[in-house]
Amino acid sequence: MDAAEREMLADALRGTMAAASGPELDGALAELGWADLLATVPDVAVPLVFGLLGETGAHAAVLNDVVLAEAGRPLGDAPPPLPYAGGRRVVWDRGTGDGAAGGAASGALLDGDLPLRTVADGGDPVPLAAGRRALGWWLTGTGRAMLRLAREHALDRAQFGRPIASFQAVRHRLAETLVALEGAEAALAAPHDPADADLAALLGKAAAGRAALTAARHCQQVLGGIGFTEEHELHRHVRRALVLDGLLGGARELTREAGRILRTEGSARRLVQL
Repeated sequence: MDAAEREMLADALRGTMAAASGPELDGALAELGWADLLATVPDVAVPLVFGLLGETGAHAAVLNDVVLAEAGRPLGDAPPPLPYAGGRRVVWDRGTGDGAAGGAASGALLDGDLPLRTVADGGDPVPLAAGRRALGWWLTGTGRAMLRLAREHALDRAQFGRPIASFQAVRHRLAETLVALEGAEAALAAPHDPADADLAALLGKAAAGRAALTAARHCQQVLGGIGFTEEHELHRHVRRALVLDGLLGGARELTREAGRILRTEGSARRLVQL
């Protein structure tokens, strides 16, 4: 897929996500060929689709597809139970009435916006590397949405006769947010040896979760009081970042897990060739 084709696909996906979310978006993505893209060009499809989910604030059950594909199972299988922060297990309900695995239909919703239900049965274990990378892109997309809102506010809001974007403290917060997001995206996109896929995905997800939480903290400060209101859309992205960070392991848990791996092995692997 060349740059022009990628841009056309991005425009189509962005327009679709602006108009639909949830099961409706699942159907629209299927019509756009999501399954074929995931099978043939996952390195393009996953960053693009999940990054745009973050930027637009839409949601779809595509994480199930990424996890099932890595496990070698059909994409139409029941959604697998996934680990969540604090030792819980959750299922991303497709919203099709299939009930999902492990009694998801009777589980409590973790969030009022996302169909994540807690389950008691952990089910069969599934590989998590691809899912963690996908969530990492979703988190950085969410972080970029918050950064965009904060930047627009800083340019429009004036104090003492000039835009607050000219104040050094505001510029520092925006710059630190951008650096965190760029670093996380670099970690997610860095080529690695297949043998290191699990550790690379773990570190990428941890970096993305930390970057999204940094974005939430700094952008809230830049927006001030308006950022706390329900009328402003920032709170939806902040909540989305908090929920997604815990899925497949939160940033703190994954950082501790990476440290445990390094202590066990007695050395640090060279994951990226500089």
